[in-house]
Amino acid sequence: MRLGMLLRYKGESGGPDMERIQEAERLGFESVWTGESWGCDTVTPLTWVLAQTTKLKAGAGIMQMSARTPACAAMTMMTLNAMSGGRFLMGVGPSGPQVIEGWHGEPFGKPLMRTREYIAILRQILERKEPLRYEGEHYQIPYAGEGATGLGKPLKSILHGDPSNPIYTASFSPAGLRTAGEVADGTLPIYMSPEQTDLITGPLMEGMAKAQGNKTLADFDVAPYVRVALGDDLQACRDAIRPELALYIGGMGAREKNFYNDYAKRLGYADAAVKIQDEFLSGRRAEAAAAVPDALIDELCLVGSADRIKDRLQAWKEASKSNAVGTMLLGNASVDAMRVIAEAAA
Repeated sequence: MRLGMLLRYKGESGGPDMERIQEAERLGFESVWTGESWGCDTVTPLTWVLAQTTKLKAGAGIMQMSARTPACAAMTMMTLNAMSGGRFLMGVGPSGPQVIEGWHGEPFGKPLMRTREYIAILRQILERKEPLRYEGEHYQIPYAGEGATGLGKPLKSILHGDPSNPIYTASFSPAGLRTAGEVADGTLPIYMSPEQTDLITGPLMEGMAKAQGNKTLADFDVAPYVRVALGDDLQACRDAIRPELALYIGGMGAREKNFYNDYAKRLGYADAAVKIQDEFLSGRRAEAAAAVPDALIDELCLVGSADRIKDRLQAWKEASKSNAVGTMLLGNASVDAMRVIAEAAA
């Protein structure tokens, strides 16, 4: 099982914490990932990281598709890989309508269709077999619609990309996971239980069955985000993670359409999921956090003492044996926690 870390750079002066990142590289971590919402973009801090490391891969988790044309994303991917010796990892996703329409001013459209089209265009550009042509619902290349000059012509990338560079999605809903299994090379579940991996891998394998070739989990990187809180006070460690879980389970999406809430229910925490959402949507965030069960935190995260975290890692290592987990991406892990986990995961 490979290890990675979540950067979560928020615009601090001086750039990302390179001492921590370089320690991750020294410890044998494979990758560092960061995303974007409506502040820092994902590409700039990853470029910073690639310039100051030699082995660590840097992953976009994720690039918002509507913020960039597929060709622009492909140019970024090829350029960073050329500069870093192939260490950039592409992750794409639709984000959400609040961000895409409210920040980027673009129509949200059909997210799964957009994902299919976007990745298909990326692969055409990387393969470089012929000048780029694509006719889809979201993308038409060359563009010939309203306002077109008629001067556009199919082009082939000047820069030679590597078709073997993996493309990830940030899928989480069953439909999104099926799409990822069919068209992507990896996915980044925001939550995952090592005892109930089938909730993620089941839809993935349904998608793989539709893909060309005999695609299996062995060809695919399931890279879940795993929150970490190391400390001797177990309850304090749980409490440090509780508000974020409450935010996603309670407040991400509408009451009738919240994939994180649905996932908590499928894990077996239906009553808690309902209560968390009721409290959060009523403006009682502290009560929503308090309603997050200790057992749910323990199942999804690594919390407590070094010995407790080492013991819990065994379940993740067991899941990796069947390729249900390929890379564990650690969130909020201190340097001490990274050292504990690197030693135990070896």
